[in-house]
Amino acid sequence: QAQLAESGGGLVQPGGSLRLSCSASGGNFNYGTLSWFRQAPGKERQFVAAFRISGSGKYYSDSVKGRFTISRDSAKNTFYLQMNTLKPEDTAVYYCAKSSLSLIVSTMQSTAPYESWGQGTQVTVSS
Repeated sequence: QAQLAESGGGLVQPGGSLRLSCSASGGNFNYGTLSWFRQAPGKERQFVAAFRISGSGKYYSDSVKGRFTISRDSAKNTFYLQMNTLKPEDTAVYYCAKSSLSLIVSTMQSTAPYESWGQGTQVTVSS
């Protein structure tokens, strides 16, 4: 099972940018799905973005589409979430996750198929 660790969170003003990193070790990174989720206080964990390791498509929630970009550096076993034009409603703890399955779009938005999670990193968007 993979071990994941997020970094890069912090406090940023509305309209600003942050890049989150997820460093991975162990497990098989030649197949499966890598994703970002977030959880605001008092709310359920919410899908943000994902891609299939062996595919080319990237998938985003409607709330972040056009502002966030998910990417991967295979050589470093690290994947990223570039967040631009941040809004106060983006404030949450952000988690990276890995599934050993190559998930279809409807399934990758659920937390259930993911067996590896990071500890989370806080992102606060406030003036």
